[in-house]
Amino acid sequence: MAEITLKINHRGYSMCCDEGQEDRLSELAAYVDSRLRDIATAGAATNESHLLVLTSLVLADEVFDVRNELSALRKQMCGLESRSAEGQCREVPTTGLEEEAMIVEAIDYLTNKIERISNRMQIPEQSNHIKAA
Repeated sequence: MAEITLKINHRGYSMCCDEGQEDRLSELAAYVDSRLRDIATAGAATNESHLLVLTSLVLADEVFDVRNELSALRKQMCGLESRSAEGQCREVPTTGLEEEAMIVEAIDYLTNKIERISNRMQIPEQSNHIKAA
């Protein structure tokens, strides 16, 4: 296992990864940081926790869009060239499954991190009752 420190939102995060995956993990972190900065620049977030949640949702939306596109392409490919004798669509081999797994792992990690940060930042509700003197 290799260990690497990633910078996201000006903070360092120590991560473990398989040997040889350091560059890929750095690339993913740079992408997450870039998207986070875009959202921060737009002024869409009210605090850091909100910024991290918004960034996670934007990244999840991108993943879902890619999945939908991949599904549509698979259906299109099936219709064009990979029908079996019974008329059933055969499984079309895909590439990039390792990358998808890493993205899912990164999103899971960030989601857990956001939840921990959010839990630490929550302020107990204050009563709206006025105390009598």
